[in-house]
Amino acid sequence: MTPHLPADADGATVKAADRAHVFHSWSAQALIDPLAVAGAEGSYFWDYDGRRYLDFSSQLVNTNIGHQHPKVVAAIQEQAGRLCTLAPGFAVDVRSEAARLIAERTPGDLDKVFFTNGGAEAVENAVRMARLHTGRQKVLSAYRSYHGATAAAINLTGDPRRWPSDTGSAGVVHFWGPFLYRSPFHAATEAEECQRALAHLADTIAFEGPASIAAIILETVPGTAGIMVPPAGYLAGVRELCDRYGIVFILDEVMAGFGRTGRWFAAEHWGVTPDLITFAKGVNSGYVPLGGVAISAAIAETFATRPYPGGLTYSGHPLACAAAVATIRTMEEEGVVGHAAHLGRNVIGLALAEIAERHPSVGDVRGLGAFWAVELVRDRETREPLVPYNASGADNAPMAEFAAACKAAGLWPFVNMNRVHVVPPCTVTEAEAKEGLALLDEALTVADRHTASA
Repeated sequence: MTPHLPADADGATVKAADRAHVFHSWSAQALIDPLAVAGAEGSYFWDYDGRRYLDFSSQLVNTNIGHQHPKVVAAIQEQAGRLCTLAPGFAVDVRSEAARLIAERTPGDLDKVFFTNGGAEAVENAVRMARLHTGRQKVLSAYRSYHGATAAAINLTGDPRRWPSDTGSAGVVHFWGPFLYRSPFHAATEAEECQRALAHLADTIAFEGPASIAAIILETVPGTAGIMVPPAGYLAGVRELCDRYGIVFILDEVMAGFGRTGRWFAAEHWGVTPDLITFAKGVNSGYVPLGGVAISAAIAETFATRPYPGGLTYSGHPLACAAAVATIRTMEEEGVVGHAAHLGRNVIGLALAEIAERHPSVGDVRGLGAFWAVELVRDRETREPLVPYNASGADNAPMAEFAAACKAAGLWPFVNMNRVHVVPPCTVTEAEAKEGLALLDEALTVADRHTASA
């Protein structure tokens, strides 16, 4: 496609206004240089000079249906002409239809949907529901996780983004989830990792006091923490522990849901039904902010005659719900979920395995569907990360050089710590995916220069 550029703006003006007035998230304001983006379509976006980038990040792993899908854009436009907004206390056709379509795709009896404005708010409300349902306060969550940046969600998070906001008194207890490549359990096989991780979780429950624990929350497949696919039997084992002690099981599918792993919800891969599912991002590809909680019958019944103490002005916003309805229907019509599964099996997974053979900087590749991580190391034998944990500044130079090489070649990567995540839109074509993987292959030569064998 040829980038179409706006006639009434230029990149320098846009960037100057940004630098003068926009306060950016997760950033030291004086040290960033945001790209001024002029437009986007499908798997690409471009700057004001017409330089095009293949979006292997799906922005923040949310544009599952790609940029500017015409059916979703048309649905938003039609809804804006008919009914732009309405308070959440009313029954609105697109809100009801969005909830119905989501409930059709959730596992088990998760047939009620509480809408939020995004994933962090979904997590906040899921935890609140669990605490009120059980009358308990503690929530267990894993290290190597991310659940959002709001008050409860950031305390549940298990990566360094939690540290500046960690109150240490939020009723959160962290534990180690399974991750064979960097096993905290000295396991040699996936089966051992599963068994030992479950034993560790059982011990954590026992020592924290089962009767004090409201919920266990897990990302079904952890996202920004490393796309660590759980071993067979692990999620079923967590489900059994929750059932044994009356603990609410929450699966966070904010990133893994809506086709990203090649299923509507990643939980389907393991046949596990939680009590609550949080979602956002891919539900409407982020075209208008939307998230929510899918709720089991038992938890919904808790609030049948008891008011649920939560809600937001824009919960289930009509424009967002119209986008969700159009996204889900389009994904169904165009076979997007099956396409993501095909990409994972037959394109991305195979190519990354070959890339790993060629590059000494690649220690591990793992993933499902359009959801993959490439772990970069200095030494394959010792598995020393290419950069230290939570590196910044000069310590992070090898990853910064690698990311710059990707961008210089026209590939926009998702880079976190010592990893690059391969997370293109679920609608990316085979040709586009292969183009991006070839660019990634070339950029990894930069990472190779920092290995022990260089």
